[in-house]
Amino acid sequence: MSTRRMTRVNELIRRELGEALFRLMHENAFDMAAVTITHVITSPNLRHARVLVSIRDHEKDRGSMLSLIRRHRVQMQDLINRNLGLKFTPKLAFELDTSIERGDRVLDLLSHMDGADDGFEPPPETDTPAGTEPSSDTDDDQEHA
Repeated sequence: MSTRRMTRVNELIRRELGEALFRLMHENAFDMAAVTITHVITSPNLRHARVLVSIRDHEKDRGSMLSLIRRHRVQMQDLINRNLGLKFTPKLAFELDTSIERGDRVLDLLSHMDGADDGFEPPPETDTPAGTEPSSDTDDDQEHA
């Protein structure tokens, strides 16, 4: 299967799973605003799909929230089968994705570093035009003058 087609299939499954979560998850302990389906990685034969799920700001409840999502796996696969019409419906495997939180942590560190460098001044620029080297006073230059 071509790479472009696999990318489209992964994106369609990701969107369908986002809607399925909204339709299926009605538990009181489940905060839908904290859950994002970040990526879907489908095998080339469409038999299996890894679903990366980001759960924000619920460090203690992530395991239970992910297990609630996993309990609804069969219903989500059924919705994918009905709405997407793929040749095979992939078996979904949900995994926790912490890449968004790591990115936030890096951005936070960078913003703290930016505030700490208030006294930093860049070195002064030279007056030579870009792409030219500054002239040097060597004996060769003086001989030709």
